[in-house]
Formats: sequence, structure tokens, C-alpha cells
Amino acid sequence: STYTGSPQQLPGHTPSRTQHRGLVRGKGTVRGRVHLFTSEGAHIFTNTPLPPISLRYLYYWYYFVIYFSGGHINPAVSLAMCATGRLKWTKLPFYILAQFLGAFVGAAAVFGIYYDAFMNYSGGELIVTGSNATAHIFATYPAPHLSLISGFADQVMSTALLVLVVFAIFDTKNLGVPKGLEPIAVGLLILLLTCSLGMNSGCAMNPARDLSPRIFTAIAGWGFEVFTAGNNWWWVPTIAPMMGGVIGAFTYIIFIEIHHSDTHLEEDTDMYEKYELTNMEKAENLQSAPCLVLKQNDYIGHSANTVCLS
Repeated sequence: STYTGSPQQLPGHTPSRTQHRGLVRGKGTVRGRVHLFTSEGAHIFTNTPLPPISLRYLYYWYYFVIYFSGGHINPAVSLAMCATGRLKWTKLPFYILAQFLGAFVGAAAVFGIYYDAFMNYSGGELIVTGSNATAHIFATYPAPHLSLISGFADQVMSTALLVLVVFAIFDTKNLGVPKGLEPIAVGLLILLLTCSLGMNSGCAMNPARDLSPRIFTAIAGWGFEVFTAGNNWWWVPTIAPMMGGVIGAFTYIIFIEIHHSDTHLEEDTDMYEKYELTNMEKAENLQSAPCLVLKQNDYIGHSANTVCLS
């Protein structure tokens, strides 16, 4: 079929359907990352409870961008999907670029909107550590007790759990989640992981959500200390989630997905065994009597029962 959309075009250039899809996916990923980061920034800065603001935006961004980009706003999830054959490797650089760009724009938006509040809170100084620090609004920093090794393990485990459960949520051969409710399930998952594993360092689980805002703060006035603070912590929430995502993906495949049967999951025979009434051609050997077939659903695999009416 011929694509009938009307995207903005350069003079003398007509973009192909593939090019347009790629552009739209990139826009969707950037928008999702921007909206999510601005909601997180508002939550941290205003010290409001997480569910009314950030969790609501978790639902929102997913519904907003899933049609365009599949809801990809986390490089760790995108890498895990490539490693397991769910996403083409050629698309990965574009997704990651869009995710990091969206997080950077979101950080800039938070800084611009709350600039006066920053200056009022910190007395006109942009501080990375200490009682009046504001850098943690944009990126994660380790607690004083946390070592790099423990922090790395923390991020690997939390991201592995994130991706493992995300794979379960979208596995059509598992119990799954009713269509349209996936964003709520993912949002509750992130809330649960953040509440249970966030004490050490804030539970980033997303390299784009951490590194891009950290780069922005270095440019905006916090300085290079954003990279040296916490014993050069910056690389941990960048590398560890990527590893954890792949580990979580293969853990789900090895222990769950490859053990699925060919048939669909059935909870109760009485509930799932539904009969459909279909007409059958007149049989010559049954004196041309019309026959009715009571056939169970194909995925159950039982033979059909035939009743001929005389």
C-alpha cells in the first residue's frame, strides 16, 4: 500500500516509509524520555510523594509514545531486547541516541523551570554534595556507606529484576497483563524496585536517565565534580544497568520462556473450553442430512464432536 502521511519534507525529497517510521520512533523516544525526567525532577525538588506525580507520568509517557517507538526510554531494556533478538541491532544506536537526547532535554527543562527555586534553596550556588546539594535532583549519587563494588552489584541486580519482570509482563504465553494495562504494571514495578532498592544510590536502572542529566549539570554550573563525587561514581549507573538488563533478559528466557508449551496457558478447563457451532457440507453417505459440528477451540487440541440431524 502507498503511504499517505504528510510529514515535513525537504525540497525535492520524498522520505520513504522506513525513513518516516524511523523519524517518528526517534521523536517518540525523545518525548517519552523528556516527559519522564521532568516528572522525576518535579518529584525530587518539591519533595512530593512519588505515586501522585512520577508514577502517574510513568503511565502517561508509555501511552504517549508506545505507538511511535514501542515505549523504549531505557537503553538497558533496548540492549536486552537486541541481545535476545527482539530488536534489530541496527536500530539500537538510534534508540540510545534518542533516549540520551531526551534525558538531556528533560534535565534542561527542569533546570529552566525551577531555576529560581535552585538559587533560593542553595543561596545562589550550585552544589554537588553537602546539606544544600542540588545535583542529586538530576543524577544519582551513592550514600556515604556505599562502595563502588556494592553499588555496581546493586545496579546490576535492580536492572536485572526490572528487565526480567518486564519480559514477563509482555510474554503472551505467560499469564501476562490485560492489553492496555501494561504501563500500570511497569509503573508499579519501578515503584516497587525504587522503594525496596533505592536506599543505596537512588536505583537509577537507566543509563540515559543518569548520564545525560549528569553531563547537563556539568555544563550548567555544577562543574566536573558531578563526575568525581562518590569516588568517581558516574560510570556505575552507566555500565551496570546495561549488564543487568542483559542478565535479566536471559534469566527469563532460560528459566521461563524456553519452557513454554506450544499451546496457550489454560487455567481451568470449564472456563476455557468453549464450543463453536459451525455448518458442515451435506454428506452423501448420510443421505444429504445437514451436519453440525461442535468443535472445541483449536488451541485446546481436542477432536470435534459431530451431530447429524435427520
